[in-house]
Amino acid sequence: MLALLKQPWPWYTSGAAIAFIMILLIYFGKSFGVSSNLRTICTMAGAGKKVEFFNFDWRTQKWNLLFIVGAVLGGFISATLLKSDQALQLSTATVSDLKSIGIYFDGQLNPSQLYSLDAVLSLKGFLLLLAGGLLVGFGARYAGGCTSGHAISGLTNMQGPSLIAVIGFFIGGLAATFFILPHLF
Repeated sequence: MLALLKQPWPWYTSGAAIAFIMILLIYFGKSFGVSSNLRTICTMAGAGKKVEFFNFDWRTQKWNLLFIVGAVLGGFISATLLKSDQALQLSTATVSDLKSIGIYFDGQLNPSQLYSLDAVLSLKGFLLLLAGGLLVGFGARYAGGCTSGHAISGLTNMQGPSLIAVIGFFIGGLAATFFILPHLF
């Protein structure tokens, strides 16, 4: 049975799981987003005593904290217990595109050139992570939620502002991919 779980799952498996979770959330009158957990954690740590934004009853968000714990735990299980020894299959065009901007594909999901401890602890890696974290944090707060909140919950609930945010996410992602990423490596 474990050998079957180590095989690559078809893409639609996650789509069906997300749809099932969204049906449950709609049924129970909830919506989720990962970035809202940061607000909850800051509130739990006492930030509401200094900043009004963090002054709310965090206990109403316990279910969302459980969601983020499950996401982390699921990632750990899939990366350790369900990990396949097969190299990741990428098209030759993608490998060529990555090589043209200085990223050499090594068969791993996360190229060691970008995600190794050496890369993260370098000055360039540290500055990229810091700048990326600040931009993602600012963007999530400015957009009133993160990509998962808008793209999954917001669009499922047919919220117009979420559609605008998702269009902005895609435009930003495409612009970064074609105009910024090639200059970073």
